[in-house]
Amino acid sequence: MSEGPKRGPEKPRKFQAIKGTRDLLPPETVLWNRVEQTANEVFTTFGFGEIRLPIFEPTELFARAVGADTDVVSKEMYSFDDRDETSISLRPEATASVCRAYIENGMQQLPQPVRLYYTGPMFRRERPQKGRYRQFYQIGAEVLGGSDAPAIDAEVIQMLMTFFDKINLAGTTLYINSIGHSADNCRRAYVETLRVALQNAKDKLGPDSQRRVDTNPLRVLDSKLESEQAIIETLPRIADHLCDDCRANYAAVKNELELRGVIYKENWRLVRGLDYYMRTTFEITAQGLGSQNAVCGGGRYDGLVELLGGPPTKGIGFAIGEDRLILSLQEGGQASQPQGRDVYIAWMGQRAYATAVRAAKNLRNSGLSVELPPSELKFGKALGQANKIGARYALILGDNEVAEGLWTLKNLSDGTQTKLAEPAVIQYLRENQRSSR
Repeated sequence: MSEGPKRGPEKPRKFQAIKGTRDLLPPETVLWNRVEQTANEVFTTFGFGEIRLPIFEPTELFARAVGADTDVVSKEMYSFDDRDETSISLRPEATASVCRAYIENGMQQLPQPVRLYYTGPMFRRERPQKGRYRQFYQIGAEVLGGSDAPAIDAEVIQMLMTFFDKINLAGTTLYINSIGHSADNCRRAYVETLRVALQNAKDKLGPDSQRRVDTNPLRVLDSKLESEQAIIETLPRIADHLCDDCRANYAAVKNELELRGVIYKENWRLVRGLDYYMRTTFEITAQGLGSQNAVCGGGRYDGLVELLGGPPTKGIGFAIGEDRLILSLQEGGQASQPQGRDVYIAWMGQRAYATAVRAAKNLRNSGLSVELPPSELKFGKALGQANKIGARYALILGDNEVAEGLWTLKNLSDGTQTKLAEPAVIQYLRENQRSSR
């Protein structure tokens, strides 16, 4: 029996990142790190400490906190059964997790309020588009406990605007609103008034808004569909339905912002997408993002900790969409520059190699970035490689340099060279590193 044609080895499968995710690569990650470091610096000056949270939580935590009828929980979460068949979900947001941590770790026993901030990935199964991904990143902060004084709301917003100013985010606009108190008649009565008005126009709304008329009428105000805008403009406005306490609270928040020199605009349609918000809501937009131009949103959620099994606790916070923030910075001209090196060590000969290894260690210990080639290169090729990686200086080490104890330092921008003793090389580079920043 004759054998059929022999098949060659199968080609390995070519793997790609899952749709809606992507790799963040240098030099772009330099900009990401700068943004996150600035957040750390600014938030720390306002008394916030960092919290690091699990990436997945019990599904019920988000269903209870965010709202079972919201799109986030009903459509967008990545949920799966654990080994004991309990449902767990990749976190779609972090506020619920921060509140869970506050309760679980007895943080109500600490001096109040507790100020926490976080950075990290979130996950939502939604249609990827410009600046929106299924794995996306947030920088956020929460203030839990203490009072609900309007000054706290204003200081949180002031911190945000300070951060955006520090990273030179162009074209920012702050929008604020009050959506009333969920436990009082003003919010409840307004929602029913809004529902009745929407029922009368229901046949003119899209499928999502039609569904929200019954589940969450406030979300209709957040619709971006062009065909619905004229209808939304005719709807009752919550500012006309606030109770006396909520009206006074909103006026006090605006006064506190003005005391801090924070410029804002009012937007009666600003309701936020999650069920736990109440009273103060806010959003910041930036340039370069098209119609979906929000980079940050937040608000007050005084009943959330209690809803999750904790004691009655005041709360306010925000989340910055870091992907969209980075995109806006890039659109504004803050392109990431190649990282480069401070020093490229061009060594020749085994005797010089030991000196090169020691030099690299000492330079790195002094805070300089150093490229040490693992094998010997001809002089011209070494300098060519130094230029390719954007090195500022080439440290040339050969037999003569080692024997004399004088190292040759070449400035790659202007071609000048100088010979210095080892301690003087490090001092010279550190001084020039400082002057170049």
